[in-house]
Amino acid sequence: MSAVIIVLIILVVLVFIALIKTIQVIPQASAAIVERFGRYTRTLNAGLNIVVPFIDSIRNRIDLREQVVPFPPQPVITQDNLVVNIDTVIYYQVTDARAATYEVASYIQAIEQLTVTTLRNIIGGMDLERTLTSREEINAALRGVLDEATGKWGIRVNRVELKAIEPPTSIQDSMEKQMRAERDKRAAILTAEGTRQSAILTAEGEKQSQILRAEGEAKAAALRAEGEAQAVRTVFEAIHAGDPDQKLLSYQYLQMLPKIAEGDANKLWIVPSEIGDALKGLSGAFGNIGGGAPGFNTRTGAPERRDEPPVD
Repeated sequence: MSAVIIVLIILVVLVFIALIKTIQVIPQASAAIVERFGRYTRTLNAGLNIVVPFIDSIRNRIDLREQVVPFPPQPVITQDNLVVNIDTVIYYQVTDARAATYEVASYIQAIEQLTVTTLRNIIGGMDLERTLTSREEINAALRGVLDEATGKWGIRVNRVELKAIEPPTSIQDSMEKQMRAERDKRAAILTAEGTRQSAILTAEGEKQSQILRAEGEAKAAALRAEGEAQAVRTVFEAIHAGDPDQKLLSYQYLQMLPKIAEGDANKLWIVPSEIGDALKGLSGAFGNIGGGAPGFNTRTGAPERRDEPPVD
């Protein structure tokens, strides 16, 4: 009985193992290569699949999603004999699981080596300056070569990106100095331009200020002249309205003489010839009023002293 139980247990285990090997569940976006006695039979797609146990075997499971593989920096020599280190990132996707399994031993390593050799061919025809400024051109050329070479491997290269291009340390120092000099130059130009613009605006402001000041002074002078003319006109009209005689004018003229002589700078002043007539009129007026009032000297303008006749 014990032997029968052992045989039954062995049979159950074999049946369980056979079921496990018969039923194969493939995840979504994956594929599996099935070999029968070491020869390719078929490719299992996503879902539940049935294989012959102990006859069919799973050779390889391949992820069909897009993969991102960064490669370490690779030294590359430019056309002007400078060594630069370039980091690359490859975006690829397996489109044929069978070709990816049987056409190349390790497609990751093959893509890496192909990327390095292609980079050296592309960068070798460029100088450093063009290498640093032609990333899109390098990416497009590298992607074209990789896509063409990896097509027979069942792989499609979607994108190729250059993460970094590092020139030698001495070149980096020179580039930093050049960039610093360019920034200082631009700053000096902007400062000079700002100073020039400020001077122009200041001059324009002063010009406008002087023009406005001159216009204001001209208008003020015109208004003053107009006011003085109006005042003279008013006085003239008032005088004519009052009908003054020669005596009143002579008296007013004499009242203005002290004001003409005022001031320390007035050391010499000229008496016009018309003052004689004025003094004559005034003298006559005083003579008529006072009878024996003293007259005036027509040349000096001083009152003349007259000796009164003796009284009997």
